Amino acid sequence: MIIEAIITTMDEAGVVNFAPMGVEWGDDRIVVKPFLETTTFRNLRDTGVAVINLTDDIMLFARAAISSPQYPAIPAVRVRGVVLEAACSWRELEVRHIDATPPRSRIDTAVVHSGARREFIGFNRARNAVLETAIVATRTHLIPAAEIRADVARLQIIVDKTAGDREHEAMALLTDHIEGKLAAIANAQGTGG
Repeated sequence: MIIEAIITTMDEAGVVNFAPMGVEWGDDRIVVKPFLETTTFRNLRDTGVAVINLTDDIMLFARAAISSPQYPAIPAVRVRGVVLEAACSWRELEVRHIDATPPRSRIDTAVVHSGARREFIGFNRARNAVLETAIVATRTHLIPAAEIRADVARLQIIVDKTAGDREHEAMALLTDHIEGKLAAIANAQGTGG
């Protein structure tokens, strides 16, 4: 089963990276599958540790999907890393095996510590729609513009019907980003949009 989380990794100099990622979930083992060119892959390869953060704050996913934000965090308990302050719960991981076959790695990890701050109340339909839009925002270079716009329009209806202020704000951030990316791609291709 794939669970969407915010993964925190740290480079050897101590710079923290926050990235949204679907991981293969297990109680004692979690598989992380970052693309080879990502900071997450480099940090996992170089340090051998990460923290998987489960949070119900959808804005964190939205911002991390389209930029490299820094979020408040506290030191992890067992690994050299950080726990997202907004995490409901987290799993601290140590790398056991890396398969770096392009384009996407497969990193087997062992859960060496877990913690919880508060109950995860779950995602309503709007949060799920924003999460799907965040995923679309990371694939603007892979999916035809018409298909992206159709997906976003369908997801926007769900947000309009079921969202609170935070979900509306996250959706607006993502749709603005997506339209900007699509316009840049169209301009680069000489199609003008």
